[in-house]
Amino acid sequence: MHILIIGDGQLGGALRRLFEASARHRLTIWRQPAFDLTLPVAADKVAGLAPDVVINAAAWTNVDAAESNPDAAYAVNALGPKYLAEGCERCGAALVHVSTNEVFPGHPGVFYREYDLTDAASVYARSKLAGENAVMQIARRLYIVRVAWLFSAGGVNFPAKIVDAADRLGVLRVVNDEFGNPTYAPDAAAAIAQLIETGRYGIYHLVNDGWCSRYEFAQQVLAHSGRNHIALTAITHKEWQRSTQPPLHAVLVNQAAAALGIRLRPWQEAVEAYCRQEFATIR
Repeated sequence: MHILIIGDGQLGGALRRLFEASARHRLTIWRQPAFDLTLPVAADKVAGLAPDVVINAAAWTNVDAAESNPDAAYAVNALGPKYLAEGCERCGAALVHVSTNEVFPGHPGVFYREYDLTDAASVYARSKLAGENAVMQIARRLYIVRVAWLFSAGGVNFPAKIVDAADRLGVLRVVNDEFGNPTYAPDAAAAIAQLIETGRYGIYHLVNDGWCSRYEFAQQVLAHSGRNHIALTAITHKEWQRSTQPPLHAVLVNQAAAALGIRLRPWQEAVEAYCRQEFATIR
């Protein structure tokens, strides 16, 4: 297959490395500023290239900044996917559109399956949900892949911020009443590759197995990065001031992909693998 990957961030980079290593498919990478998916001409460029599969791994991911930049967030997260879907339809390509757990409201104690009703709260979340709706209206050969709490070596993510703060401050305060699924980008990339091979279009939750609080996530990062000595205090989300409050319990269930035999390893094992690569301090 000829696979076009849009974006080269945490997930896009993991996909690129995976497909380059396998050498089974022809691969094209489009990234900013050379390619701007927010312009209508993006549809023409995709149709002109005529790949077999387009994977949209590009997104506006700064949740707090989206509140003050809604037009920019919607351009990347909603209009861009629309143009990609238009291009895919014109050339017959399948589209893999990557979305987020934050399209759900995150009610305490609720676990969200692929076809549960969405209800996005923040500008970021609404823009991502708008992207889902846009591609569903246009693309017939469509995979929507939702991930959560994405992390990978070399990326700007929660584990990297935890280690940086631990090294700078020597003590940490981390929220213990926000829950989600830590998702290791290389594992999500491998699952997406498996999913493409099935040809079974639909909505999928590709997250590492299990779920946890931010506090438990931080505990694992400290333990596997050789920082067990760092004092870690649990706090509530109300004690951590930020401009946007993410959903407190947007925990995803991988039901649809699991039915196809696609499962990601437990998140604790993924954190250990990440720390081995990123910090090389495990004893």
